[in-house]
Amino acid sequence: MDRKTETELVTQGLALVRENARFLEPSPSGRDSHHYINPERFDQERIKLFKQLPHAVAHASELPTPNDFLVREVNGQSALITRGHDGTVRAFRNVCRHRGMKLVTAPSGCKQRFVCPYHAWTYGTDGNLITAPHFEEGFPTINRADTTLMQFAAVEGAGLIWIATSPTTRQEDIRAHLAPVLEELEGLNMASLAVAAETILDVRANWKLLVEGGLEAYHFKVAHRNTIGPYFSDNQSTYQTLGPHIRSVLLRRSFGELANTDAETQRLRDHANLLYTLPPTTQLLVQQDHVIWISATPLGPDLTKLRLVTLGHDTIEDPAYWSRNHGITEATLREDFEIAEQIQRGISMEHPQRFHLGRFEGALEAFNRTVDEFLAEA
Repeated sequence: MDRKTETELVTQGLALVRENARFLEPSPSGRDSHHYINPERFDQERIKLFKQLPHAVAHASELPTPNDFLVREVNGQSALITRGHDGTVRAFRNVCRHRGMKLVTAPSGCKQRFVCPYHAWTYGTDGNLITAPHFEEGFPTINRADTTLMQFAAVEGAGLIWIATSPTTRQEDIRAHLAPVLEELEGLNMASLAVAAETILDVRANWKLLVEGGLEAYHFKVAHRNTIGPYFSDNQSTYQTLGPHIRSVLLRRSFGELANTDAETQRLRDHANLLYTLPPTTQLLVQQDHVIWISATPLGPDLTKLRLVTLGHDTIEDPAYWSRNHGITEATLREDFEIAEQIQRGISMEHPQRFHLGRFEGALEAFNRTVDEFLAEA
């Protein structure tokens, strides 16, 4: 984030603190409850949103050296993600081109070659077929180019590895999608961090409910009264859309202290949490000395798998420091997830209702409007 933007956000937040005011939209809005339960809508989101747009599937530290690999499940596809001899990250369908066997079953490792366990077709980290038993004799009419692993578009940026599973999405599409926010994300220096702790959860709720839980501070004093609620200002947050993305600023009670500091040294993350919502499935919660990466895998209209990752630096001497921080964040997020599950259980196609969004919940409307626009344009 450049100094001008940070100063503007500090000024905006200080005005709210000084006037004990909220960041308000011109009018309230709302959403229909069936958007969170309708299986036909979820199918449209899966086809037009999840497949077309990039997902952050790994942190760069998870592929630190050439020949390292990971296997990740993305949109129902097993993806083999490699770092080649040249240091370039690539992603492939984890499926042998001979008979469709799953190529790699290990979740991670370091290999120069991947050998299919069915007939020993062997591939390099660039996806090219290196050798196959009796290939010339058995497949004389096969074009060698047709044996290369099917490739997904992959881009390494801001310390994360992004892939899209649609065969029509290209690297330049991923870069264009991230362009409005990438420079700001690069400024977080996430590439210098590493995975310090993580949790995998299955949540019985629609993926959009889970995103919405972080986009307003209206619920902090009530839902988080025993965790983070006492440390944050009551219902004071701001947001800005950056292309399809959202940057939210959630003010802590100490935010007013910035009024007594030099504008050149004011640092938002010392007195606020920043939340970057990057459609469709990535959120980055930026705190004072670390970043919480929330990665969602929507599995159905009412089921979402979440990976919660604390990205921290390795200069902390206390070995339990990151696990304690991760535990605090996880406990708070679980409160949001439990609420989302309660909402999901209360939604009924037989008894539809209109969810009301107050003037201080504008970020939720902006997020859902973006989803609608992607579905309409795809």
